[in-house]
Amino acid sequence: MTVFELVLRSMRQNVKHYYLYFFALIFSMSLYFVFASLQHDQAVQNMTHTSFAFFQIAGVMLIVIVAIFTVSANGIFLRRRSREIGLYRLIGLSKGWVVRYLMIENILLGFGALLAAIICGALVSRLFVLILLNLLGLEGIVGISFSVPAAFKTAMVYLLIIVITSIQIMLTVYRNTLLNLFQADKRPDLTKPPKAVTSAIFALLGLALIGYGYKLSGHVDKELFPNALLMLGSIVTGTYLLFHVTIRWCLYRFRKRKDGHLGLTNSLSMAPLMHHTKANANSLALITVLSALTITLISMAYSFYYSVEHETRRDLPYDFMFENDQQEALSFKMELEKEGINVHHHVVQAVLTVGIILDPNDESYKVEESLLWLPAEQLKQTGADLNVPPDGEAILYDAGASLAGDLDEQSKRYPTEIALEQHEQTVMYTLRTLRERNIMNLNALGSQLLVSEATMDNIAEQMADTPDYKKIHFDTYQVSDKEELAIASSIYEKYDNDERLKYDYYAQYKKVLELTGLLIFIAAFLGLVFLISTGSILYFKQMTEAEQEKQSFKTLRQLGFDVDMIMKGIIRKQTIVFLLPLSIGMLHSIFAIKAASFMIRSDTTFPASIVMVIYTVIYFVFALFTIGYYRNIVKNAMT
Repeated sequence: MTVFELVLRSMRQNVKHYYLYFFALIFSMSLYFVFASLQHDQAVQNMTHTSFAFFQIAGVMLIVIVAIFTVSANGIFLRRRSREIGLYRLIGLSKGWVVRYLMIENILLGFGALLAAIICGALVSRLFVLILLNLLGLEGIVGISFSVPAAFKTAMVYLLIIVITSIQIMLTVYRNTLLNLFQADKRPDLTKPPKAVTSAIFALLGLALIGYGYKLSGHVDKELFPNALLMLGSIVTGTYLLFHVTIRWCLYRFRKRKDGHLGLTNSLSMAPLMHHTKANANSLALITVLSALTITLISMAYSFYYSVEHETRRDLPYDFMFENDQQEALSFKMELEKEGINVHHHVVQAVLTVGIILDPNDESYKVEESLLWLPAEQLKQTGADLNVPPDGEAILYDAGASLAGDLDEQSKRYPTEIALEQHEQTVMYTLRTLRERNIMNLNALGSQLLVSEATMDNIAEQMADTPDYKKIHFDTYQVSDKEELAIASSIYEKYDNDERLKYDYYAQYKKVLELTGLLIFIAAFLGLVFLISTGSILYFKQMTEAEQEKQSFKTLRQLGFDVDMIMKGIIRKQTIVFLLPLSIGMLHSIFAIKAASFMIRSDTTFPASIVMVIYTVIYFVFALFTIGYYRNIVKNAMT
């Protein structure tokens, strides 16, 4: 029998061990092919008008994820087949022959995954394009096409993976002795208890570091870079200690409290965890941290996308606005009416001055700024939901207030005073509070202050002779039928050559929707690749442990225990194995989202909850696969 025939026979016999690895590899490389196809698809680029640097970055991240997954899974398989490798060596086959045999098998497996990935990617690429266009709110006909450059890039990724795994195979074969190969699949037991004092100190230190990181999450926006690094470092270090020391120490304390009498269920769940905690600590800690990172990134991307309409309306309360240009405003209105578009037109007279908003916490603050005084009575006629302030008082409206810092900290500045200088005399007005939205479109010059019409007239009379005083005439438009906004926006583009006045609600909404749609598209699919990869690694590790525990199941059968009694303890074990990194990762992500929430002015609770539910469901599927595999092992061991 030739080496090639032996490889094919081995692959047929081991297909039950390979199928999930094969599927995950195909899935990951298919997504890479799709991303590469989108990057080179000219039609999609023309429809989105967006820089596809996002896809290039996503492609690199996909390569990294696929490489890490492949190396991890290949390491598990090599450890499981260590006895087989040892037997080849024992019967006199050279190390070079064994390496050649394993490399041929690896190349065939990878080549099969490559072909399947390219075929699947080509078939589903149109579906992904339609999903992307739907996220971007675009319409277009996308034909099925095959991207040769994308296939070439995917093949290069395959070659990279083959090179890495081949080096891994060579190191495994050449570095290990026969004794190591025959004992490689045996996990070290917890032969001695952890040192009580030292373990307790490091166990508490791990929890303290995580708690400190959680505390910092509420102050990241104050000193972004140092606090973010400190928070990340403390949580990652704390997670490492948690899995390496804290959990092991807690399990030992649990066994000590039971005085070694764990019972069947605990023996099948807690005892294997105690024995394997040290060996699995690195992978579980890594999965926990990366789970937190993935959930955070997807939640933030979804939060941005989910709040686009609301955030755009905060910035641009009116669909269209003209400033001191009555002639073009009238022409725009006539053109809308000519197209049969029903529009509500209102005029708002405002006053622009220069003044100082005093800071009661800093008496030295004397920075002048442009102030736009807007009459509440006229704004109410446009349909704005607001109350008229008392005479002599103002309310500051700023949609970007939260981006400048903590709103609670900013609110401590109010009420305060506004100082206007007129002929060497200072006139004071009360600034009552701050509201996080605009009452005029964001391209209007000056800080937006809501006042009564009587107060604005008084300011106009007092400041009329000052050099920075200016009367502002706003023409505001609201389109009744939102489906006609696209036509109205295309008409508006012909007006206002001044770039500062080129804002309109629909154009800004589509621009931000396109950006956030790309972000959530990329984040979601990267998250799926990571989920499939990490879930598969956990599954492979549990497969290995199940094979190691076969003899224990046979012994339990001889003692009179049935399958259901044994599976009760195994289910508890798998619940802990899958739930522990998932729950801790979710807890990390909650505080990470809290730290990053200052970048999003809307509530992130709903988007984050959706992401966590989906993430949990996918992990639950892998847990079911693992339990099913264990059940088959137990049944076979008892026959």
